[in-house]
Amino acid sequence: MFKMPTCRISFILFVLPFFTQAQDKFSWKDYSKGTFYLSWGYNREVYSESTLHLYNHTSDNYDFTMYHAKAHDKSNFESIGPIDKLTIPQYNLHIGYLFNDKRNLGIELSWDHLKYVVTDDQVLHLTGQIYGRPIDLDTLVTHDFVHIQHTNGNNYLMLNVLKKTSLYKNAFSELSWQNKVGAGVLYSYTISTVLNSYDPGHFKPQGYVIGLNTGIRYDLFKYFFLETTFQGAFAHYLSTEIGADRQGRLEHHFFSGAAALQFGFNLPTQVFNRK
Repeated sequence: MFKMPTCRISFILFVLPFFTQAQDKFSWKDYSKGTFYLSWGYNREVYSESTLHLYNHTSDNYDFTMYHAKAHDKSNFESIGPIDKLTIPQYNLHIGYLFNDKRNLGIELSWDHLKYVVTDDQVLHLTGQIYGRPIDLDTLVTHDFVHIQHTNGNNYLMLNVLKKTSLYKNAFSELSWQNKVGAGVLYSYTISTVLNSYDPGHFKPQGYVIGLNTGIRYDLFKYFFLETTFQGAFAHYLSTEIGADRQGRLEHHFFSGAAALQFGFNLPTQVFNRK
């Protein structure tokens, strides 16, 4: 199972001391020169139906399409525990910078670890050929026949532009509405079985993703915030390696909707300028 990289843990331990320096009198003016932030959270998602095209013209002989396949997520929330298990469930890691100008714009690098599993034992319409035999019929798709899961995962690595709109603010807190638009790479890990040929998977860029995100954020003092978000995205897998020898290919696309709850830390640039 995917482990949290040592560099990520080191980064978090590096920035945490800055968040504890809250002894000065709080003022929203401290944000006037911009604010870095880091957030972590977990998500659940739903998926649209997808049409999957599977083919292998090198080490095997099949080329067929499955229509309107249903899929689901795999939350693994029961696995949340020590720090080495934080990345087992579906999680979000975002790092960004708010310019804090009059337009309240910002940029963000987001890593959203979603999981996608094509539901087993559903009846799907298939067309194409398998071992040279043409097919055009409804078929019960079992785990041994075709099984596809992007569970380590269906990863969205995106660069986002965000717009913050303040809804309420007092001396100690702020409630705001944030909207984001972004695009990036599907850097995913796919586990597959095709005609009894099993591949345990590996990480690889596999396509692109475009996403829209909206949510409510609550900042407390100048260092901490909690946010709840909903993301709609379009993911297009262009060439996923499948089968034991990874000579087969999968192409498909789908829409996803993901709800997330995240906790974060703000790091005003003034922290670096204190004497």
